Amino acid sequence: MAKESMKAREVKRAKLVAKYAEKRKALKEAGNYEALSKLPKNSSRVRLHNRCSLTGRPKGYMRLFGISRIQFREMASKGLIPGVKKASW
Repeated sequence: MAKESMKAREVKRAKLVAKYAEKRKALKEAGNYEALSKLPKNSSRVRLHNRCSLTGRPKGYMRLFGISRIQFREMASKGLIPGVKKASW
């Protein structure tokens, strides 16, 4: 389980990215890199990191489901994810 502060930091970054998205795009198109560098660092989309929506785990993230591989396996075994079942042969 990730620390609550790490989850909160990631949410804060996502809000900053959304807030400055249009401004960053306009500055990039204009080629005004000096003004672009004065914007907050965390407003850059590159600084976002995918995290599991249930546990906050940063590694082993599955984009299609938005959860980590460990949570995916547990939920699939319990039948909580529609259309996914454990392979057996």
